[in-house]
Amino acid sequence: MAVPTGEHLPVGRVLAAAGIHSLIEKPLALDCRQGRQLVDAFSRAGLVGCVGHVERFNAALRALHVRLQAGELGPVYQVATSRQGPFPARVRDVGVVKDLATHDLDLTAWISGASYAEVSAQVARRKGRPYEDLVAVVGRLADGTVTSHLVNWLSPFKQRQVVVTGERGSFTADTLTADLTFHGTGVHPLGWDALSQVRGVTEGDVLRFAIPKPEPLAVELAAFRDAITGGPLAGEAVTLAEGLGALAVAEAVLEAAATGTTVRLGADGS
Repeated sequence: MAVPTGEHLPVGRVLAAAGIHSLIEKPLALDCRQGRQLVDAFSRAGLVGCVGHVERFNAALRALHVRLQAGELGPVYQVATSRQGPFPARVRDVGVVKDLATHDLDLTAWISGASYAEVSAQVARRKGRPYEDLVAVVGRLADGTVTSHLVNWLSPFKQRQVVVTGERGSFTADTLTADLTFHGTGVHPLGWDALSQVRGVTEGDVLRFAIPKPEPLAVELAAFRDAITGGPLAGEAVTLAEGLGALAVAEAVLEAAATGTTVRLGADGS
């Protein structure tokens, strides 16, 4: 379902009443109240409802998720994301937090396996639109991981980057190129004083992984199909409840920015 965000609830209700499994573009709805109504409508009808958080199906992030779940970084300290680029004229009824930052809020909780515990934020409106077009978010996950997200519709270039730092080094995922790179914690002394001022006193291995790069949207649609038919990707489709969770964190971000406070979320991230 690809209609303006404000139409997700009325159109979703029609589809649920007609018995149609649906893939709803993110954000799930204009707000959590409407989002819960969608979750309830599809649940009562016994239908599959999914949300189009397509970044989960990017090859770089899927490989990163697997490696983090395998503990390859050891304890994770920080997840930092940058999602910047020019304004897309298609967006009319929400700002950059709900339309764009929900990608980062969802993928951060997904790759880490932990929900958000608290967020603080600053937003700006620089182009005269009724909604914010820039947000800087600092958060903490339930497991203690620190997060930061820089998202805007103001940059003349596009950047889509996720950096996860832990005890053994950092993974960098570039979702524009679907590349995943690992920078190991420094273990080898350089022995060259002038160079050590640039690189530090030790150096670790750097590795860019060769990974298959299928089209993320094709994988997302396959997961939606398998959620209906019971195929192998069924468990990877993003559920309406997960989409509602990302929307709840986005609303907490907007509340934090509006009040100048740190907003704490429930144990489930809502």
